[in-house]
Amino acid sequence: MNRPEIHVEVAPALHLFVPHARRAGATPLATDGVSTLGHVIESLGVPLTEVGALVVDGREAPASHIPKAGETVQVRPVDRPQRVPGAPLRFLLDVHLGTLARRLRLLGVDTAYESTDIGDAALAKRSATEKRVMLSRDRGLLRRRELWAGAFVYSTRPDDQLHDVLDRFAPDLRPWTRCTACNGLLEEATKEEVADHLEHGTQRSYDVFAQCTECGRVYWKGAHHEQLEAVVERALSMRTQGD
Repeated sequence: MNRPEIHVEVAPALHLFVPHARRAGATPLATDGVSTLGHVIESLGVPLTEVGALVVDGREAPASHIPKAGETVQVRPVDRPQRVPGAPLRFLLDVHLGTLARRLRLLGVDTAYESTDIGDAALAKRSATEKRVMLSRDRGLLRRRELWAGAFVYSTRPDDQLHDVLDRFAPDLRPWTRCTACNGLLEEATKEEVADHLEHGTQRSYDVFAQCTECGRVYWKGAHHEQLEAVVERALSMRTQGD
């Protein structure tokens, strides 16, 4: 018995997920006649977190659609900025994205981060429980159905990773309001209040401090401030250009 054949066209933005043979317009694909379109697309290597619309013969179709012989399917990327309804925009990052997590926190974006490998199941459960968007380069993790929401991180370079997340989700930015170590909120503190946390040289050289309300870590404009300020300025400039 012949298997139903459809034609699938994957958008250029999603080409990195599919073999080269699938990057040349609409290509034939045999289906089993019972699997959903979402399952078919994932079987090609494209996580559904990266799919914005599935268009079948010119009409948008849900991932639950059962493909029929002769149909032509266009796989389009998510719209940008992507809206995630149902909860405030918050993120969860896996163990491989520590630098990105710190930079998002630097910008005041609510960002949870697992510094150890707790496993895909635990990450997916936390995403669902806390309603956080899971950011990862692990395609298998992003295919887990229990995720609240997810997004693939396309680059291995922290600068590019940050740019991509800000471009895709357009989160509200409130620089210098979160602890880069634990994600807690910062509040102003006097030198006297944080004196026990400071070395003598720091006490002598700085007068303006902030302290994390969760872990107690103390912040001041130290040696690395200019580098961090540059990260903030680039992010804010990107937001201004987008407006």
